[in-house]
Amino acid sequence: MAPPKKSKKTKKKSPTLKKSINVVPLEPKAIESDWWESFWLKNSSAEIAGSTVPSDEAEAFKYFFRVSRKTFDYICSLVHQDLVSRPPSGLINIEGRLLSVEKQVGIALRRLASGESQVSVGGAFGVGQSTVSQVTWRFIEAMEERAKHHLKWPNPDRIEEIKSKFESAFGLPNCCGAIDATHIVMTLPAVETSSDWSDRANNYSMFLQGIVDDEMRFLDIVTGWPGGMTFSRLLKCSGFFKLCESQQRLNGHVKMLSNGVEIREFIVGGAAYPLLSWLITPYGSDDLTSSMVEFNEKHKEAMLFAAKAFSQLKGAWRILHKIMWRPDKCKLPSIILVCCLLHNIIIDRGDKLQSDVPLLAHHDFGYGEESCQQVDPQGKIMIANLAKHLQNCKQKHSSN
Repeated sequence: MAPPKKSKKTKKKSPTLKKSINVVPLEPKAIESDWWESFWLKNSSAEIAGSTVPSDEAEAFKYFFRVSRKTFDYICSLVHQDLVSRPPSGLINIEGRLLSVEKQVGIALRRLASGESQVSVGGAFGVGQSTVSQVTWRFIEAMEERAKHHLKWPNPDRIEEIKSKFESAFGLPNCCGAIDATHIVMTLPAVETSSDWSDRANNYSMFLQGIVDDEMRFLDIVTGWPGGMTFSRLLKCSGFFKLCESQQRLNGHVKMLSNGVEIREFIVGGAAYPLLSWLITPYGSDDLTSSMVEFNEKHKEAMLFAAKAFSQLKGAWRILHKIMWRPDKCKLPSIILVCCLLHNIIIDRGDKLQSDVPLLAHHDFGYGEESCQQVDPQGKIMIANLAKHLQNCKQKHSSN
C-alpha cells in the first residue's frame, strides 16, 4: 500500500498568475504515431550490454522488444482497451503529445526486456521516469488479465502430444513436463530484510517455480514466496502440489508397458525435489547400476527443457535477471507472471529469439543444487520401473 498523500495547503493565487495559467493550452496535441521511427533513429547506433543494434529494421525491433512486429501488434490488441480507457493522467511526451498505445507497450516491453533503470528507458523514449513507471505498471495490470489464457494447464489432447514428445525423445512414457525453480534477486530496505528472504547464496530473493512442456512453454507457475525456502517446501506451498495430491492433476490415462507394468502420468524434477509417485527425480550418486546411470542421463536430458526455459525467460526479460532495486514485493509477483506470459506468447506466436538472448550461464548461477531426501514408496517403485523400461528398450534396440 502506498503511503498516504500529504494534504496540500490551499494557496491564494494572484490575478496575474491566474491569467497566465488561462492562456496556456490545457489540451494535449495529437497522439504520437511515429514513435518507432523516432526511437530507432535515436537508439540505432547504441551498443547495449556489449552487443550492437542490428542494422536490419525487423531484427532491430526484436532486439529492443524481444518480439516481432506482428507479435507486438498482437500484444497491443490485448491491452488496447485498458490503456485507452483510463484518463491520460499526464501520459504525454516532452512535446506535449499523448502517448499512443503502441508507444506505451514499447516503453513497457523495453523496461522488462532491458532491465535498465526507468530514467534510462525514459531517456530512450523521450519521456520522464514517472511516465515509464506508470506506463509499465498499467501494462502489467492489463496483461495479467488479458493474456492469462497463454498460461494454463493443457487440455487432454495437448497433454497426449507432450507425452508423445517426451517418450520419443527420452524414452520416458507418460511424462507430462519438467519442473524447476529460480531466484529473482533483489535488494531490500533494512526494515524489510529478514531470514525468510535471505537465500542460501546470501541474496535477498523471491522464488519462481515453473513446469514446462516439450516446447519450453510454462504450463504452471508459482511465485511470491521468499527465496529462503527450500525447493521442497516451495513445491508443497503450490496449488499444483495440492491438485496432484488430491488426484485432480496428472490424473490422466495410465500407460501399460510391454512387461505389464503400469506408469501413471508424471513430471521430472531435480534432486532438490522429493521423489513422489507423480514427480520423478534422479537417482543419488552412490552405488549406481548401469540401468540407474542410463535413467539419470535420460532424466537429465528431459530436465534441460526446464533449465533452458528459465534461461530464455531471464535472458529475454532481463528485469528478472538483474538485481532489482527495492521492488514492491506485492507487485513483483505480477511482474514475474507477465514476463512468463510474454515468454509463452513468443512461443505461441511462433517467434524466434535472437541467438544471444538466452543466458549463457545457468539461470540460477551461484546457487549450488539442493538435495531432498524425501522418498515416497510409490515414487521409488515408479523410478525403478522407468529405469527397467529404459534398459529393456536399449537391449531390444541393440538386438535389432
